[in-house]
Amino acid sequence: MTDTNAETGTRAGERPDVVARVAVRARADRGDALRAPVSARELAAVEAELGLALPPLLARLYREVGNGGYGPGYQLLPLTGDGRTLVSAYRDELSDAACTDDPHWPAGVLPLLDWGCGMYAAVDCHSATGTVLLYEPNDAHDDWADAWYVDAGSLEEWLETWLAGKGWYEEDAYEAPGEEGPQEPCPWTEAKARLAGAEPGR
Repeated sequence: MTDTNAETGTRAGERPDVVARVAVRARADRGDALRAPVSARELAAVEAELGLALPPLLARLYREVGNGGYGPGYQLLPLTGDGRTLVSAYRDELSDAACTDDPHWPAGVLPLLDWGCGMYAAVDCHSATGTVLLYEPNDAHDDWADAWYVDAGSLEEWLETWLAGKGWYEEDAYEAPGEEGPQEPCPWTEAKARLAGAEPGR
């Protein structure tokens, strides 16, 4: 009989998927403080309110791991509940952007995590892979497009980097002798068009 890992549900020698490994890390980091996952009904209500479907992997995190409070840095924003949530942060950013002729935040990009100092990790819901972006307003002097960077080509890649301790935000990632440092975010080439309201990919 093949042994099965009770935490990840995988067989011996089989690599668990990223959601299972995030769940193990989240339980180890947060313990009893880890919020319960959202229900299918709560997820559907959020997507209806946003007018957007969450990238499938992000939906799985909230449905299978927990309602935020785990992940890199200051951790994923909760999807629902009291206080600041992914939904309220997105609504606030879009509301501010709508009050100016020079918007800083594009539609379809959801704040995932608040890095502090006005910075966010965000996911592009119009990207097939769930591209993870870095919003760094302190870099925008004359053009808000300069505030936007690609942190990872997909949400899965971003999570794998965190699990491996190789993110640019990890101090230890720069200290391993003989190894290259973490990959730094690069400018988001679609930023200017998306901020101008162009269709994604145009």
